[in-house]
Amino acid sequence: MSSAKQLALPREDQCVRILIADADAMTSQLLASALRRCRNHFSVAIANNSGEVLRKAIAQRPDVVVLSIELQDGARAGFGVLQKLRTAHPPAAIVMLLPSPERESILSAFRFGARGVICRAESFKALSKCIRSVHKGQIWASNRDMEYILEVLTRLKPIQLESFTGMALLTKREQDVTGLVAEGLKNGEIGARLHISEHTVSNYLYRIFDKMGISTRVELIMYALSHQRMAPHPSTGPDRFKSAV
Repeated sequence: MSSAKQLALPREDQCVRILIADADAMTSQLLASALRRCRNHFSVAIANNSGEVLRKAIAQRPDVVVLSIELQDGARAGFGVLQKLRTAHPPAAIVMLLPSPERESILSAFRFGARGVICRAESFKALSKCIRSVHKGQIWASNRDMEYILEVLTRLKPIQLESFTGMALLTKREQDVTGLVAEGLKNGEIGARLHISEHTVSNYLYRIFDKMGISTRVELIMYALSHQRMAPHPSTGPDRFKSAV
């Protein structure tokens, strides 16, 4: 991230609360046991169907949800849960667990609000690193995933954000919020940086999404990265979007 000195990241020894959601109970147990044993200090709970995922997310407030596409109540039930989690427990960073690197599944995961995607074939070490990364506010995406996303972006109408002299679609404060989202900051961190409440940040994001015709933070970040005329933020300078993902 370009503003690492200003962003208060979690300590490496801080316990991260994780909810594992998968159709296979034995796989969930094995994965949970491995995560509990690793040196990253993970606290892990398990759910196997949509209702259980939502109940535990609300009750236990996990930091990260590792969510399989397949749950016990449906082969693609995970996508429905992903969308509901954005409302039920917005602070959770969601990692979508995919059976294979299938293009549409990857795009759907990010479109519905996932902070990262990982395939079952990848190593446990990669999953552990993925969890720690999304917990820090980063996005976990491979070069292949980014190619899929950029391929979609090239077909979209560019967002007309304000140039240094042009008319603005977004207000100055909305541009500030957009820039900090692109840096990977969470709503609470954005509020602290701008000296506003987390609820106010959520309201700004609602208006930004409505103006731009988008629905997730990933889309907002991708739009910001693809737009070369974004005015620099006074605290970070003109290169603030270089390492947002």
